[in-house]
Amino acid sequence: MTANASRQGAGRMLVSFVRAYPGRTSLALLALIIAGVLDGLGLSLLLSMLNLATGATEDPSMPEQVALDIVESLGLEPTTVSLLVLGVAMIGVKAMIVLLANRQVGYTVAHVATDLRLKLIQAVMNSRWRYYLAQPVGRLSNAVATEAHRASEGFFHGAVMATQTISALIYAGLALLISWQASLIALLFGGGLLGILHFLVRIAGRAGRDQTGLLKSLLSVMTDQLGAVKPLKAMAREQHVDRLMSSQTRDLKKALKSQVIAKAGLTALQEPLLAILVGVGFFFFLVQMSLPMGTVMVMIFLIARSVNHLAKAQRAWQHMAVSESAYWSLRETIDEAEGEREPARGHLAPSLERAISFDQVSFGYGDKSVIKELSLEIPVGQLTVLTGPSGSGKTTVIDLVAALLHAQSGQIRIDDQALDDTDHQRWRRLIGYVPQDPLLVNDSVFHNLTLGEPDLSEADAREALELADAWEFVSALPQGMHTTLGERGGRLSGGQRQRLAIARALIHKPRLLILDEATSNLDAESEAAVVATIEDLKGRLTLLAVSHDDGLVRAADQVIRIREGRLAEIAAE
Repeated sequence: MTANASRQGAGRMLVSFVRAYPGRTSLALLALIIAGVLDGLGLSLLLSMLNLATGATEDPSMPEQVALDIVESLGLEPTTVSLLVLGVAMIGVKAMIVLLANRQVGYTVAHVATDLRLKLIQAVMNSRWRYYLAQPVGRLSNAVATEAHRASEGFFHGAVMATQTISALIYAGLALLISWQASLIALLFGGGLLGILHFLVRIAGRAGRDQTGLLKSLLSVMTDQLGAVKPLKAMAREQHVDRLMSSQTRDLKKALKSQVIAKAGLTALQEPLLAILVGVGFFFFLVQMSLPMGTVMVMIFLIARSVNHLAKAQRAWQHMAVSESAYWSLRETIDEAEGEREPARGHLAPSLERAISFDQVSFGYGDKSVIKELSLEIPVGQLTVLTGPSGSGKTTVIDLVAALLHAQSGQIRIDDQALDDTDHQRWRRLIGYVPQDPLLVNDSVFHNLTLGEPDLSEADAREALELADAWEFVSALPQGMHTTLGERGGRLSGGQRQRLAIARALIHKPRLLILDEATSNLDAESEAAVVATIEDLKGRLTLLAVSHDDGLVRAADQVIRIREGRLAEIAAE
């Protein structure tokens, strides 16, 4: 997170939320203003009732006069009972309106967290492939889980701050209308006391920024290290993870400690300062200004309530200061991903009737050349296997075929049509992809095949399972294709998981099936079963595989050997 992003401020964060959700925030703000006015009228009625009950006969203040005019307009006598009942009723209505406003705020908080998560996911998924590969999984996980939640908390505390500020202004306004000189002195004194404590808000803000940066870094490291925990334990080097993370964990502890101390200090110091304000106010109004007891009690109540609401607004501001760094960090990640959005490429409809051909294709990363003037042809309806040493460029070839990467020189053609002129999204919809390590989630077989896509039916799933030679073992599961597979498909063997991955790739009825080391992690028996499945698919669609395994090489119609990014040999089996 850059320094600029981390210090854009809680105020700007709140403004950005209001712009994003103008309808909801305007409705909530209007409700809070109406509630504040009703509260003020109710208190004015109670003030009139108190003066009437104590026999005070001086001219009523402006708020009292407005309240009495409302009573007369309703055709009621201004008695202590009528004033009390009407005042309590207005305060009760105010409470209901505040409840409705808070309900709107609650809905908006949920929208903020959800919308930020979806924006990030969409931005990352729509980004260029090379950008996506460079992103640490821990950073994205932290953004989706932690930063989105903290950002929504920032909106909530911003709404609390607005509520408390509006209430404080209403109470302060009423007090000023009763006696502006006395109220102004008291409010300035109370505001000064709260201003002294603002340094605690700044401390909490710095702690929040430190926490955001440390969580991002810590979770990135932790995700990478826990993914390699088995070999570390097997070599008795698990303390390596502890050493990597202990320093950041200690720094995070310091940031959390500063944040907690600042929050607790603000709450602890506000209460005695408020008590001092009440005591000084009583003495000043009653002894120095000789105001009536009823007026003094109401003014002390109004001023104390105003300053108390300001104190709550200050605490909400402190919470916003803690949360705002997470919001700006998340916005920075979203904007960065959106800036790397993959542009729309090509406009022609794809077809695959004859072959995919490479003509003098070259590709590299920076100064490192990966593919060098490669020319080859992948015939339709056959199994073509790419083989060669690790790092020779095999995976780059399939990434170029899938248009995840783009040739820097030379040309790739689908039939006689340049891939660069072909609509890339429509081309990819004709591709099924089976990775080396199939990712299966802890859900049903059916969900793992369809990934929740509503247009795919059980009939589609069964057809794909049958093509992948997986229907026999799936139908034998306790609930068939509705059986939950366990974490990462733990209830299945390696070969079964791989055949489910093939079925998932086939469910969209692709024209090209890409298999990236699809048999490399399997035992001999499972490998033979998967190879048999692949052989059954020959003739039904075009198959392009990357493999070192003899079984798949023997099954191939064509074997292309690549060495150091160049074509070494083409052999027809």
